[in-house]
This record gives sequence, C-alpha cells and structure tokens, in this order.
Amino acid sequence: MSLTTRIFHFLARMPLPLMQRLGAVLGWLVWWLSPSYRRNFKANVQAAGVAWRDARPAVAAIGAMVAELPWVWMRPHSAKLDGLVTWDGAEHFEAAMQAGKGAIIMSPHLGSWEIGAQAIAEKFGPTYGPMVALFRPARKAWLEPLVANARTRPYLDSAPTSLAGVRTLIRTLRNGGYTAILPDQVPPLGQGVWAPFFGRDVYTMTLLAKLAQQTGAQVIMTWCERLPAGQGFCMHMRPFDAPEVKDSSVSPEVAAAAVNRGVERMVLDAPGQYLWGYARDKQPRAEG
Repeated sequence: MSLTTRIFHFLARMPLPLMQRLGAVLGWLVWWLSPSYRRNFKANVQAAGVAWRDARPAVAAIGAMVAELPWVWMRPHSAKLDGLVTWDGAEHFEAAMQAGKGAIIMSPHLGSWEIGAQAIAEKFGPTYGPMVALFRPARKAWLEPLVANARTRPYLDSAPTSLAGVRTLIRTLRNGGYTAILPDQVPPLGQGVWAPFFGRDVYTMTLLAKLAQQTGAQVIMTWCERLPAGQGFCMHMRPFDAPEVKDSSVSPEVAAAAVNRGVERMVLDAPGQYLWGYARDKQPRAEG
C-alpha cells in the first residue's frame, strides 16, 4: 500500500464534519496562495453576473468538497447514507422511472456531486436497478485504487468513455434505466459544440441532449447541497423539460445552449456551492 493510500485510509476514518471544516480552511488557504486561481474564480463569477457576496461561500465549499473525498471514496460498501441525506423532489425521478423511458441525471459541478451519485444509487438501486455512468480511468496511477472503491459500489455501474460506453448508456435508457451526466464538463475535441454559458461561448458536450433525443428519457436537474458541517446533505431533483433537448431536429448548438441554461438555473439557485474555479471556458483537449 502506497503512502498516499495510507493517508487516504487514515483521513477516511476522520469524522466527516471535521474534514469539512478543515476543508473550508484549505479552500481559503488555496485562495490566498494562488493568484491565478483567484483571478479565474473572480472572472467566472463576474461573467455570470453573480454578486460576490453570494459566490464567496464557494471558496470554502470547494475546499470542503476536496476534504470529503477520502471519506466518500473509501467509505465501506456496507455503510449506508441513511440519515445523512435528505431528499427534495425525489418524486420527479420516480415518476420518470415509472413512465418506463428512463432518466438522465443532469448534475453539474455544484455541491457534492460525488456523494450525490452514491446517494442516488443507494436509494433507487434496489427498486430500479443500478445507475450506469461513464467513468474515465484516473489520470494518476496512484488514484486508481482509491477511485475504484467509489466507482464499483452496489447499484453503481461504470461504462468506458468510448463509443461502446455510449452504446451502453443508450441501451440502459431504452430499457428504462438511468444514468448521470456532468453537463458542465469540457468534453474532448470533437465531442462538443460552442454554446453560450453565462454570456460566454464555451465548449459544451452534445452527449446529454443526444441521449435524451434518441431514447426519450426524462432529464432530471439534480444537485447535492452540502448543508452546514454536521447536518449532512440535501439532494434536489427537478424535471428539465426544455423542448430543444427532446427535439432531434434542432441543431447540436441549440440543444447545447438549452443544456447550459439548465445548468445556469441550478448554479444561480446556489452560487455559494459552485466550482467557480473550474476553467469552463478552456479549449478542449484532443482525445487520445
């Protein structure tokens, strides 16, 4: 076992509220030590037209998200989230599943998306089967065994980020299953289009809209709110009924713009928990 893995195992045993508080301090430490991070963060907030007082809590929230990872990734499969996660709007997901056309969880870099994926699989898996999501192998070799524990939990299945993986998602949705997509993740070159996001053109994935258009699956706007330390999380779920995401005759650019508007709505509901430091307007990388 590597030193890093040992450290993760040690941190995973710490109380989650303690790690969140330490993470908040870490968030502000990085903020003050990295001028480039600070500039990028502020530029994204300004471009979105969000008041600084509303976005400022995200500095600590981002640190808390990082500090949660050992607990989230190393959590024993037998340990349940019962009592830690409350639900707001779960009936929308259940209605979509009962309609038989499947559901696409649209969950951006907002709140604790890692906890969110595990919570959804744990709550709905026994009734509706596993959530199938695309997962790219960790870029750092030392991260792989740590991430693997989180990606292979009960009722949480992974598919490769390849054409075969996309076909798996299509089959899953057509069979009435469900998946989760990070809609504000910059896709590789050739897998997206340029579309407006908070007033700037950003490279936006086309996958989410294509899945919805090809399968008829209901898109569910979802984000996992991190409550004050010690109070757990709240999962928010709302149907996303933008007609552009259901109409295969519209251009990819129009559909992507609609997806971005959906992400904007969620971010504006909780600007203090968005990953503002993420370079959403960066150039896409070449696949390979």
